[in-house]
Amino acid sequence: MTSREPDACIDVSFSVPFTHRLRFTDDVLGADQHVLAELLEPSPGQRARVQLWIDQNVAEAQPDLLDRLATFSRHHQDRLEVESPVQVVPGGEAIKNDLQVIVRMLDAMNAANLDRRSYVVVIGGGAVLDAVGFAAAIAHRGIRLVRLPSSTLGQGDSGVGVKNGVNLYRKKNWLGAFAVPWGVINDARMLQSLSDRDFVCGFSEAVKVSMLKDTAMFDELCAVARQVRQRDMRAAWPMIRRSARLHLDHITQGGDPFEMLEARPLDFGHWSAHRLESMTGFRIRHGEAVAIGVAIDTVYSSLTQGLPAADADRVLHCLRDLGLPLSDPALAETDELFRGLEEFRQHLGGQFTLTLVSAIGRSVDVHEIDHVRMKQAIQQVAQFANREAS
Repeated sequence: MTSREPDACIDVSFSVPFTHRLRFTDDVLGADQHVLAELLEPSPGQRARVQLWIDQNVAEAQPDLLDRLATFSRHHQDRLEVESPVQVVPGGEAIKNDLQVIVRMLDAMNAANLDRRSYVVVIGGGAVLDAVGFAAAIAHRGIRLVRLPSSTLGQGDSGVGVKNGVNLYRKKNWLGAFAVPWGVINDARMLQSLSDRDFVCGFSEAVKVSMLKDTAMFDELCAVARQVRQRDMRAAWPMIRRSARLHLDHITQGGDPFEMLEARPLDFGHWSAHRLESMTGFRIRHGEAVAIGVAIDTVYSSLTQGLPAADADRVLHCLRDLGLPLSDPALAETDELFRGLEEFRQHLGGQFTLTLVSAIGRSVDVHEIDHVRMKQAIQQVAQFANREAS
């Protein structure tokens, strides 16, 4: 047979239907526990097999959590077979820097005889969601994952996403997989035990997504930023819900859920954020790094893309009013920081593409960076931060 024969080359486009289930609750292990139970659908003729995973930081901050999970399991034992004991794993970015942790997760899933119709339910911050989600994605080529993000960052952004992964080669999320979660529950009570620092961290992503996709939300977020910083849930909760919905809409309706295209608009500000995390040994939180990255790319947009200086100033003041940092000593190492641009290109593949903004609510993709102007943007952000601190 030669390559000229009719069946020598066959290209068939196809799509796979997914359902992304996002829920909002006030107390998922209390009055709203039916929401979680209903997501854990039993298979015909047998109860749903469920394995529970908890971020150790969350378990320590909420001493009654294990008891509440045990009560939940007893209340729904007619439809759920919950594996015991609950798996508690270290919280924070460190969990993503040790591949042996992933191996231990797979050991636990194998020991529990989980299969593709079983459920891994994970409660935790973004790093734990990423790591446990990655293990679930590669076990049996995919065990059903239900996320209960315990941070504002997870609830408003990463917990809603379809990405899982861990760090490797000192590069953020170098090893990972795309996998649509079976369900995500954003629960207001889960946020109560967050430190003030971690509470405000998630709102850097809310600033980012509203800048790109919802000018009315951006205006409102700027107006209530100081209330959010004070943890007024009347101001914060609507912003979390709207941020989550905007991220969900982008994933499900944006035409590129698995990031096959060169542009990645929701990573606005992230090329430097990811690099800053690595440069500082993850001393700064992801949300803090994103705040700095968003500030830098916003000012750079004003220098190169026509974003009005007044709008750039609004972004900086909004981030400041939320209580987010806009400077770090690592920013002085600009050559090292600029390595993040190439890492960003490699992560996407193909041509370097960076999303910037020409106006609030209007994005533009560029394929080259003016390093002189970018250094100028970094300096202007640092000057703003120093001026506000004095």
